[in-house]
Formats: sequence, structure tokens, C-alpha cells
Amino acid sequence: MRPLMLALCLALSSLAAAQLGVPGVRLPQLPNLGLPNLTANGLPPADTLGGDLDARTLEQLRVSRIRELLRRHRDVLEADPHGAPIVRGEVLMIAPTEAARAAAIAAGFPVLRELTLPQLQLRIVVLHANANTARALTQLEAMDPAGAYDFNHLYSESALVMQEAAAPPAAASSPLASAAAPRLGLIDSGVDVAHEVFSGLTIERHGCAGASLPAAHGTAVASLLVGRAAALHGAAPGAALYAADVFCNAPSGGSVEAVAEAFAWLLEQRIAVINVSLVGPPNRLLERVVAGAVARGCLVVAAVGNDGPAAAPLYPAAWPGVVGVTAVDGRSHLLTEAERGPQVKFAAPGADLAAARLGGGYALVRGTSFAAPIVAGLLAASLPSQDAEGARDALAALVRSAQHLGAAGIDPGYGYGIVGSELRRQPALAALHRN
Repeated sequence: MRPLMLALCLALSSLAAAQLGVPGVRLPQLPNLGLPNLTANGLPPADTLGGDLDARTLEQLRVSRIRELLRRHRDVLEADPHGAPIVRGEVLMIAPTEAARAAAIAAGFPVLRELTLPQLQLRIVVLHANANTARALTQLEAMDPAGAYDFNHLYSESALVMQEAAAPPAAASSPLASAAAPRLGLIDSGVDVAHEVFSGLTIERHGCAGASLPAAHGTAVASLLVGRAAALHGAAPGAALYAADVFCNAPSGGSVEAVAEAFAWLLEQRIAVINVSLVGPPNRLLERVVAGAVARGCLVVAAVGNDGPAAAPLYPAAWPGVVGVTAVDGRSHLLTEAERGPQVKFAAPGADLAAARLGGGYALVRGTSFAAPIVAGLLAASLPSQDAEGARDALAALVRSAQHLGAAGIDPGYGYGIVGSELRRQPALAALHRN
């Protein structure tokens, strides 16, 4: 084993041993919720890891992140019966009848808040569970067998690592100009709009009660989506970006309630292509929201996740109609950690790749999070408005342009093939490699 990989495994073992137990977390049943930004935890950066992450290491990373999240925020979060993080004491009623709502209140489940999504003709009632949240969900389902209920699950960023060292922007010709700039939607963490890669771009922000809370993940993904600068440009350079921050630096950031509301806002803005580099468990509310967006003629592009080739499917990428994206390195090899399966529709660069760094400069990134915006940007050029037939045509055109690898037809590793390989050849990447 390489020394750095040995150090990584030892660090993970020490972290797991030092963590407190969390009631309700049954480790053998933990879902696949994506991997942390390792450098934020003091572990080796992207350029030192090579491609040697094995399935056991991936599992340890996921377990460590979930345990630490629940330990730090046990007053706000807990685990569902399968170990997935949820907002403590909250149960979602999805499109309830008035009779069901009244019965729930009478049974001792007060209403915390209500959310109406007119674009999807959907109403959500958030109930408070005074005791055990899982038991409350079971009781409510028994009271209303025809109703739809679920936990307020958390969804996480589908990134693996980001190298934190900055590099100066390299000189190049003038920034790329876009012809008829499309509009793109992003559901992620906050975007650092002051970064040079977004200079002169239209960026509409949503969420966090109007506060600007830029984050590393959202900034990097957005740069690969619409960025336009001398050192780096995205797949749709200069496109207008509609960015919904669903994290807001809150312990309950990434809740399914926030993600659903972000979808509704983007549909209200009539955005046709929406990038979601988030992963999590199946959830009845988000499934209905995503299905509604697809039915309106939207293309929902999602990262398939970084839990390894044997992992169970992650959502929203695995729902019907969603364009699931995996990641390849500079040699067109699938990333070791990338998920496999029928949810994979395309592969795109997700390693040996530069993106905008929070606070300025550029960084190396790795993970399926960073492949998804490349596919979304390419699709946006062919789908200017919500249109079911147009969405099918845009997908068909991208399939024709893809570099097909793997089995005939759609391959469980590469999907229909690799697209966007030219996004690697950028001055920012060259500068990072020189450093």
C-alpha cells in the first residue's frame, strides 16, 4: 500500500475510534450519502491520492462523515431506521387532504410549517414528532394509508476532494464569448460571485433569506457550468445562472424540503436544464418533485455519486428521466469511486480537472459532482426552454456526439459515452500542474 494511502486509512481508523456513538445509527445499513471534502478534514489532497481509493476506504469515509455530522448536531439531526441523516422530529405530509391534516393535529402532531409549490401543484405540511420520529412516521402512515409521508432527509454534495492550494490564473486570449447565452439552474451550496470566472455574468441567487453564503463546492460546480475567464471556462461559458443555495451553512442544510423548494423556484423561472450535484436516499417528496420537473420538459442532470462501483444507487440520479453523470480521469478511465449502474447516462471529466476556488484562484477537483455540470452545460445549448420533445432531441444529439466506450448500447460504467473532454485543456489546469 502506498504510504499516503496507509496514512489515509490510519487517519480514518483513528477518527472512527475517537467518535462518540450516536443512538439509532446502525452501521451495517448505512446508505450511500456521498463523500466529504477530505482536505477540510485534514486528509491528503486530490493530487496525492492517485486512483487508489478502494471500496473499504470509501465505506469508511462515508461512515465517518455520517457519524461526525450526527454527533455535532444531535440537537437538530438524527438517523432514520436505515442510518440516513434526517431533521430531528420532523415528518413531511406530501399533498395531504384537509381531513388527514386535521387528524394528524388531533393525534398530537402539530404543524411546524407549510409550503406550497404552485409550479408542481403540490402542498407540503411539516409535522412535529414529539418523541421518536420513525415511530411517528409509522403511526401517521397507519392513520392515513392513502397518504404520502416521509422524513425530512438530508442530501449531501457529491464531491470527493478539492485541492485547497490556489494557483495564479494563467495568461490566455480573451475570455470566450457566448452566442445566444442559455439559462441554467443550479441546486447546490452558495456561489462566490466575486470570483473572476463569473465577472460580467448574470447570476440570480435564491435561498438563505437573501443572504450570500458562498461555499467551495457550489463555486467550483458553477464555474464548470457557466464560468468565463482567461484561465478557465465552463461548458456553457457566459450563460445566465440561476443558483439556489440549499445549505446556507446550517446544520440541516441540504434538507429535502429545501431542495424541493429550490426546484419550484427554478421551474417558476422557466429554467430548462437543472444541475444537481447532490446525493442521498430515496425520498417520496423529492421523487415527486423531480418527476414533475421532468414532466414539464426539464432536463434534470445529477451526479451519480462517489460510493464506489458496488454501492446502491443514489438519488436523484437514479430516478427515471434524470440524466445521471459519472466521472472519468485524464486517461478516460472511470474514477475508482464512481458509482455504476443503469442510472449512468453519460461520463464527463471529473478528475485531472481545474475549477474555481472559493476566495479566488483555481483548484484541482475530483468527483462526480464536477462531471455533472459539464453535461448540463452541453445540454443547455440545445434546450433553451422547457419542452419535453426538445429535451429528448437534446439528449439524442449529446448521445451522437459522445465518445462511446464499454459495452454496446448504454454501458453501466460510461452510459452512452464520454462528453466534454475538451474542458480539461485549460490554462488554469496547466498552471496548477506547474505548481
